[in-house]
Amino acid sequence: MEIKVDGKDIEKAIRVLKRKIQRDGIFRELKNRRFYEKPSIKKKRKRIEAQKRRQKTLRMSRQSGGSQYGSRT
Repeated sequence: MEIKVDGKDIEKAIRVLKRKIQRDGIFRELKNRRFYEKPSIKKKRKRIEAQKRRQKTLRMSRQSGGSQYGSRT
């Protein structure tokens, strides 16, 4: 990852860096790796995250009007 600093505008470069790190999920990864996580708990967390992503995409597709995956009802 590379951030260009224009002149002496270091504050702007730091904001850009923080935004890129947050978008890449590095902060979340650091938080998760701070302590050891048992494999069973890791699987459960990943399953819950995937379920949340599925529900979000389903909500978004319903808002837009068209169904991207077909109707399950």
